[in-house]
Amino acid sequence: MTAAENPHASPYERALGERIAELHPKTGWYFRTIPAGHVGVGRGTFTTAGSRHRWLWPVFRIAEALGVAFAGWETDVPFRIENRTVDGRALAVRHFDLPGRTWLMPDVVELTPAGILRNEIGPHRTVVTTFDIDVRDGAVVLSIRKVGLRLGRLRLAAPAFLRPTIGLVERWDDERERHHVNMTIDAPMLGRVYEYTGFFEYSIESETA
Repeated sequence: MTAAENPHASPYERALGERIAELHPKTGWYFRTIPAGHVGVGRGTFTTAGSRHRWLWPVFRIAEALGVAFAGWETDVPFRIENRTVDGRALAVRHFDLPGRTWLMPDVVELTPAGILRNEIGPHRTVVTTFDIDVRDGAVVLSIRKVGLRLGRLRLAAPAFLRPTIGLVERWDDERERHHVNMTIDAPMLGRVYEYTGFFEYSIESETA
């Protein structure tokens, strides 16, 4: 059985199939299945993170409480990410060490029976997105298809004309010998409203040692 056929493998590895070989080896390693009893740990610094628009910060305070995006604009933000593969899902928790507080952003990614990647963000999985994964010049490129909210039993999908454009590029930087991540959110008529970009080191560590 190949990784793409294994329902317990990483959703990214299954979605990419043979194309995972097109990634830089370090990037491919990051998106492959993490063995049971282990955790992938990334430690690094976001050179910039948040929203430059102060007038949007009240909105982002709601998003911050939901574990989706934080309110503010910061530079040189230390962060840590913990990745696990559990029953074919990718579980991640990002720790942003912001001034005076540590903010957590958990999410769960799964591959649907239709072959679409689905991401549920926040401790209560309030924001739900579906996205495509692609390989470009050895990097992983994620682009959002749909965005919605889950409030109890209520499901709300953003209409196309209000739907933000969300993109994430993850690659290996040969010069710095570190992983690089860049995430952006652009809103219709407003342009860039949220982003984070930075470098990090990554290792697979045992949780039973």
